[in-house]
Amino acid sequence: MKITCNIGILLVLALSPLSAQVASHAPASKPQTSVSPVMPAVTGKPVARVNGTVLTDRDLRREMYHIFPYAKQHNGAFPKSMEADIRAGAMKMIVFEELVYEEAVREKVSIPPAQMAKALAAFRHQFRSESDYRQFMQNEAGNSEKVLQAKIRRSLLIDKFLKTRVTDRATVTPQQVRTFYLAHPEQFRYADSIAFQSISFLPQGKAGKPQDARKRAEAAATQVRTAQSYEAFGTLAEKISEDDYRVRMGDHRAVESSTLPPAVVQTARALKPGEISGLVQVDDAYCYIRLVAKVPAGIRPFEQMRDPIHSKMVKDKMDKLRNDLDHKLRDGAKIELL
Repeated sequence: MKITCNIGILLVLALSPLSAQVASHAPASKPQTSVSPVMPAVTGKPVARVNGTVLTDRDLRREMYHIFPYAKQHNGAFPKSMEADIRAGAMKMIVFEELVYEEAVREKVSIPPAQMAKALAAFRHQFRSESDYRQFMQNEAGNSEKVLQAKIRRSLLIDKFLKTRVTDRATVTPQQVRTFYLAHPEQFRYADSIAFQSISFLPQGKAGKPQDARKRAEAAATQVRTAQSYEAFGTLAEKISEDDYRVRMGDHRAVESSTLPPAVVQTARALKPGEISGLVQVDDAYCYIRLVAKVPAGIRPFEQMRDPIHSKMVKDKMDKLRNDLDHKLRDGAKIELL
């Protein structure tokens, strides 16, 4: 569930139309219709009623596309295995936003005229042409500037309310970050790893034999031994290696030792950085290894983890504040899923 329904989302998605933060509030007796060649049709039918306000399949579809925008690349279709979860998440979000909007109205949250004018101007500027703007106005606002203003005002009210109730309260001090780091050292430990390059020879095709891979590997031994530098070994890997790492100069970067084949680990530990191994057998494949570095196990320093810890703590706090708000607003609300 997203934290706010930023007006920028409405702007970016205006023509799709995918912006989830603006509810249709369409009367159940007057459904709207929107058909797009790249999206399944929506009919404007009610999908939920929140304290008497009707939310339609138009609102739900917008939020679904916000959650999974990649559907636009597939003619508006959602993966079947994900569609039910996406729909459930979208339903929860549009109900939450309606509850937030109603609470903002009850608490008489206001939008300054200057901010409203700026948002309207920015919204209009988003369109590539006058015809695009008119298409949006017809589909989404019934050609009514007042309806458009109400939609944008609603979005701004939700943003403002969530900012004061969630974002502004989700503060984390530097001392809290340090305390968390010191209290959870296990989260910042890392295992020993090995950074290396490889040139590999694999059995070819279904009938490929390991001995054939070995012959090719042995035939390349002289070339491999003379490729001492990172660049030379990598260039050779691009030319003759048969594994997927050839496309990045045979570089595996740093890999935890526990995840590597024992033969590779044993060989790498016997090398010094820059040295090239003899032929190593890994199952039916054969490879040469050039050691780049050995990285011993350790704990990531606080300076490296400070920003990630802060971001996570803020996110966790925002999630809790938002969920608490959701529960509070739902308590006593009349919500019907249709």
